[in-house]
Amino acid sequence: PYTILPMVLDDVPTVHTIEQLVFSLPWSASAFSYEIRNNPSAHYLVLRYKPWLYESPARRFLPRSMRHLLQSPTNEPSLLGYGGYWMVLEEAHICTLALRAEWRGRSLGELLLLALIDSALSRKAEVITLEVRISNQRAQNLYLKYGFEITGRRIHYYSDNNEDAFIMSTGNTLLPAYQDRLQQLSQNLHQRLYHAQATSAVPNPIESEIKSSP
Repeated sequence: PYTILPMVLDDVPTVHTIEQLVFSLPWSASAFSYEIRNNPSAHYLVLRYKPWLYESPARRFLPRSMRHLLQSPTNEPSLLGYGGYWMVLEEAHICTLALRAEWRGRSLGELLLLALIDSALSRKAEVITLEVRISNQRAQNLYLKYGFEITGRRIHYYSDNNEDAFIMSTGNTLLPAYQDRLQQLSQNLHQRLYHAQATSAVPNPIESEIKSSP
């Protein structure tokens, strides 16, 4: 029930709303707009829940007289998360990855990461890198699963609390061993997502909209 699409300017208000909820050092909306408009090396994707894609489910279940209350341009509930990377020569640098809190624990962050890797590989990336907080063990475990290894450390990288960052990088992604590993991980992930459809309750769309509305 999920689809991944290129980020467009109309996505920016919702992306920025999620950004503010997820990160202590959020990017501005203008930063995302600039990246989409002016940075040819930047590639951003959004994750959407297809059943909500064409009409806000919260509005559908409200009386018509109340639907205007949820017409918020800064929160489109079908947009669940996003990610992006910069392509510089043969290296892709993942610069952001975020998911709505109420949709976590469903392997959707992994789905976004896989989409970013696939996108980078389609542009002939030989190496993929990123930074991650040294305290974020959960994210590190996901990256390790996808072939990233700790290759360095940036001291006081995060200005909100002066926390260090690990630099994590893949080996050569063009090698058959990595390609085979990625294919197997992709198959396993999509099987899990398929089986989860029958057992996982979908977050309440009305709460999701109101939570992020101004």
